[in-house]
Amino acid sequence: MKNKKGNAPDYRKLEQKMFVKITLIMAFALIVVFLLQSIARGYAGDFIVAIFRYVFGMSLNRALEVHDRIIRGNSEYILLGSVAISFLILSRFLLSQFSKYFREISDSLDVLVSNKDQEIDLLPEMAAMENKLKAIKQTLEERAMEAQLAEQRKNDMVTYLAHDIKTPLTSVIGYLNLLNDTPNIPPEQKEKYLNITLEKANRLEKLVNEFFEITQYHFQKVLLSIESIDLYYMMAQIADEFYPLLTAKGKQISLNIPEDIIICGDSDKLARVFNNVLKNAVAYSPDNSVIYIMVETKEDIISVIFKNIGNIPNEKLETIFDKFYRLDSARSSDTGGAGIGLAIAKEIITLHGGRIYANSDGEHISFTVELSLQTERINKYPD
Repeated sequence: MKNKKGNAPDYRKLEQKMFVKITLIMAFALIVVFLLQSIARGYAGDFIVAIFRYVFGMSLNRALEVHDRIIRGNSEYILLGSVAISFLILSRFLLSQFSKYFREISDSLDVLVSNKDQEIDLLPEMAAMENKLKAIKQTLEERAMEAQLAEQRKNDMVTYLAHDIKTPLTSVIGYLNLLNDTPNIPPEQKEKYLNITLEKANRLEKLVNEFFEITQYHFQKVLLSIESIDLYYMMAQIADEFYPLLTAKGKQISLNIPEDIIICGDSDKLARVFNNVLKNAVAYSPDNSVIYIMVETKEDIISVIFKNIGNIPNEKLETIFDKFYRLDSARSSDTGGAGIGLAIAKEIITLHGGRIYANSDGEHISFTVELSLQTERINKYPD
């Protein structure tokens, strides 16, 4: 992408310095050519004759004869050869000036690549390039820090999940051993133990699935399989999947989506997006409340909105889409997941050419998924 003229780097100092050097080189070349012409025309003949006499021991007549035959007779060739040699020497000098600037840039790029804790310091006339390289260095350092923090959060979450797996696993083993060792247990007690075992086993499955999501995140190339999707039918199916969990907490889903809306996208991946967003709403909404799912359309954009009672501080509205971020800092085992669901949702929506964002007014939280109704805007083959 080209820089706008107002934001283009200012290389005037470098241009001025190079202009001065080129002017001096041209002036020197003109002086050399003038001297060579003087020699060729005979203005320096007496000096050359004197050299022949004193260096080679020639007589005056012999020196004049050699001068006329060698110097004057080949004056055009001597002038042409001298000009060519002078041009090569001056060109080499000029290239060395450019090479000096390239070496400066190359050394600075080595600092960027090697991530050395070293300042970038270029020549004064390259101040614009120095500022740009420093900005790139700062950006790389910030990204490296973000990657390090993300990796640390991932490692912490894996450690937390490994610890959390022990609790339901211990319960499952304990209750199964109890049922196995007590064959004459009363039916009511047996049913109670089986329900607890099933609940802990479901929790264990959820944690194992989260482990799988963490290990697979960003480790595979994502390709989209675009098709027409009945949005109402998809959302009704997803809502039905949450029925047992909603009933246990006295929660409900209010589905306000027209039955004739067709969108284009990868059905499996969009279903995962809506599932993750709805799972987040179910986890963080109070008991006996309603979760609203509605649709708004504007020009070629369709917005799927999930709204529930709750509050997210403004400073956390953006970070909730970061990898391995958990809104509940206490890391409760009963709510939320590994903090990767919304990050995955954001990545999938971005691949579809849309966006996802959250709003909170202090009483309600809303997650909005925006998708384009124009299929050509979908990135089917992401890099």
